[in-house]
Amino acid sequence: MSVYLGIDLGSTTTKAVLLDEEERILGRGITNTRSDYHVATSVAGKEAEVSARFCLLHRHAEAAGISTQVLDDLQGFFALESFLFRLRRLRELAAEYAAASAPAKRDRLVAAVADLFRRIEKSTQENPDSSRKLRYSFFRDMVGMSFMSLAEAEALEYGLDFEDLMGVYDVVVLREENTVLDLDFGGTLRRSPILANEHGPKDPRLPAAIEAAAAYSLEPANMVGTGYGRQRLPFRKDQIRSEILCHGLGAHFMFPRTRTVLDIGGQDTKAIQVDDQGVATNFQMNDRCAAGCGRYLGYVADELNISLDELGPLALKAVRTVAVSSTCTVFAGAELRERLELGERREDILAGLHRAIVLRAMSLLARSGGVAEEFTFTGGVARNPAVVKELRSLVVENYGERTMNIHQDSIYMGALGAALYARRDLPEPALEVAR
Repeated sequence: MSVYLGIDLGSTTTKAVLLDEEERILGRGITNTRSDYHVATSVAGKEAEVSARFCLLHRHAEAAGISTQVLDDLQGFFALESFLFRLRRLRELAAEYAAASAPAKRDRLVAAVADLFRRIEKSTQENPDSSRKLRYSFFRDMVGMSFMSLAEAEALEYGLDFEDLMGVYDVVVLREENTVLDLDFGGTLRRSPILANEHGPKDPRLPAAIEAAAAYSLEPANMVGTGYGRQRLPFRKDQIRSEILCHGLGAHFMFPRTRTVLDIGGQDTKAIQVDDQGVATNFQMNDRCAAGCGRYLGYVADELNISLDELGPLALKAVRTVAVSSTCTVFAGAELRERLELGERREDILAGLHRAIVLRAMSLLARSGGVAEEFTFTGGVARNPAVVKELRSLVVENYGERTMNIHQDSIYMGALGAALYARRDLPEPALEVAR
């Protein structure tokens, strides 16, 4: 079986998609984009490979009539084992770093770090919901939240400052993030209680299905890279395609009637018009400023000391929309603080911020050719419910009723389009920006 790899190296996240010969999605991978683009590509690609092996396992199991619940349990076990493996590696790096600290606090720092990681590992293993959460979260986010929630109490107990412990974490997590997780698929699953117990596996056909999934060669027959950092990907020049083309083709593949695509990513926004084959015919992009993109939303979340996932739900609780004069990332914090000092509710301010983002996107859509009868919203910001709500409202207001598609894998559309270019071995057509 031949497989085809698409990589979308974005400014904030790097995505990977693996397709089989029939253009069925085998696997997906996503990771935080690092300063080392080769590592980010490898990490996302490895995640897509693991995802693909579980997909193949599901196919074997379905053919054999094996319970899907057993497979879900195996996937949860693998996610937990992967997290614990990385956590222990991070603990070793932290212990090494703490041991090299100033003599005045070295012993206390070493002890506090050891105790803190022991508590994180224990709570993760004892939480029955851990395996589900770990399947859908970044390692850095999960361990970072746990570390921060425990660090203040640990610092007090050992006579340290909170910054002492966070300083250790901030250094070592970067080193861990730049290491590819190479956990053996078959070997890890064989350790699962589902297989490794005195009564044998829950289903005697399961070991053979696992071995079959682990034995597949997933070396790509071809690969294509795209994204904000595509020119720095470790690919040949002929394996690089523009974001415009890949997002357009990926959206059309998922929704064949799509003629307009809006992508709001971490660093830029793209309004794309495509033909009935998914080939981009014209487009508009914002300038190099990240105003109104994912980076802007991330900055707002940092200013409010909340997670990025909380922004949209908070904005939906607004009772009025506060007019926001700037979507500039540089000035966002100042305007946000000013509005709060004037007594505005943060929910109302966030509603205004989300509307301002969508208004910028609407301008790009208009300049690219408008919104067709069916259009698709892609990129990480498509997961934000407040942006989605505002976009629907403004599209209806300006263009009338339209079909708006948002897929659960919207963030992978660029990587999917790249994988399709790899599978079909399509050349990159010339494309001019809409005037």
